[in-house]
Amino acid sequence: METILKDNGPVLPSKGKSREWIYAKKPSGKFYNLRQWVGYSLLLFFIIAPFLRIRGNPFLMFNIIERKFSIFGTLFYPQDLHIFVFGMLTVLVGIVLFTAIFGRVWCGWTCPQTIFMELVFRRIEYWIEGDWTQQKKLNNGPNTDARAFKKFLKHSIFIIISFLIANVFLAYVIGVDELYKIIIDPIDQHIVGFIAILIFTTLFYLVFAFVREIVCTTICPYGRFQGVLLDDQSLTVAYNEKRGEPRGKQKKGEEESAKGDCIDCELCVHVCPTGIDIRNGIQLECVNCTACVDACDAVMDKIGKPKRLVGFYSLGEIEGKKDFKKSRTRHYIYGVVLIALIVGMTLMVYNRSLIGGTLLRATGSTYQLREDGTVSNLYTLQLINKSGKDIRFTIKPDDHDLKIQLVNEINELKKDGSAKLSFFLVGESKNFTKYKTDVKVSVMSDNKVVETLKTTFITPPGD
Repeated sequence: METILKDNGPVLPSKGKSREWIYAKKPSGKFYNLRQWVGYSLLLFFIIAPFLRIRGNPFLMFNIIERKFSIFGTLFYPQDLHIFVFGMLTVLVGIVLFTAIFGRVWCGWTCPQTIFMELVFRRIEYWIEGDWTQQKKLNNGPNTDARAFKKFLKHSIFIIISFLIANVFLAYVIGVDELYKIIIDPIDQHIVGFIAILIFTTLFYLVFAFVREIVCTTICPYGRFQGVLLDDQSLTVAYNEKRGEPRGKQKKGEEESAKGDCIDCELCVHVCPTGIDIRNGIQLECVNCTACVDACDAVMDKIGKPKRLVGFYSLGEIEGKKDFKKSRTRHYIYGVVLIALIVGMTLMVYNRSLIGGTLLRATGSTYQLREDGTVSNLYTLQLINKSGKDIRFTIKPDDHDLKIQLVNEINELKKDGSAKLSFFLVGESKNFTKYKTDVKVSVMSDNKVVETLKTTFITPPGD
């Protein structure tokens, strides 16, 4: 059997052809129940995560504006960019490796777009307008008062939920404290924040009320990557064509061997949130939500056939390769790679400095010759406290031939605070043979070096 990889799902309206609206039948079954447990747990986590605090810091916050991130209560600043990038790389690799093994399960089970669409907005639609046949009848029916009321009620609730999602999303970006100020203060004091809430509310409303599956089938690039991530060992939701074909209604007195197990009821198509027919082969639009698996299993139960006519199969099984053998070697290798990345990330966080610093030569300055024959260079030092507590510090040069002369003396950093110091490095010019000499300045706390910064010390030419 040849695996079919094609793009035949819903698309954006094109010339001469309007978008076909998808009416998904309300799913039920073992996988759907499990998916609800997973989805609602993640939904709860998404809502409460920015409001939780560890050591006074948000559990999760991605403040791009102030370039400050909080992950599990640990603050990260621009100086920690390498750690943040490594962490994002670890997450990305985890998703990629998970996809290579289990297919596009991320999309159908844990993606926020799917969770909100299928477990929140579509369930509200079922509650107000009924199942898929009732929705279709309502939309194609006359404009009655009952129809108008249902549409008004549904879209009003959609807007309210979109507004709440926008506020939670903004809490991740600017922090709960700033969001609270936007809520309680007069609008004119936070015009930008208020406009941001309106924009995100409108965006979420349009996505979940109208765009819907197009996000998964056309906009999101992850589905396109699926084709290069899967191989013959990858598990994916698929139709067992060998067992199901030829499909057709079972007639009384007909031999069982005349037809396959698929009775062509099309329930697998009716429950699909992206509107595809899983029997057409592996398709980019399939998000592995397993709604078709539950629907087909229910039918197989009724007609007395084994379950999993539609189920999780490796691509090698679907293609019917003669030399195909299941192997877990690749799974173990991927697991080792992911564990190594997690360990590396953990070590980077554990060993990061308590104080972050940026050391720059004072703008437009060079060396200064003093009356006592010494040479001085002026520097600016920006420090950020990343320790999560108040901390006292001192600074000193690693080179014993240099001394520090502070312009503004600061020796304490408040929790999550910052400080800007100016100081001179002073030394005898005879001790330096080059015009520019690389030197280091250490930041000390509790008699330990918590950060070391590099710069250059300039002396007169020829000395």
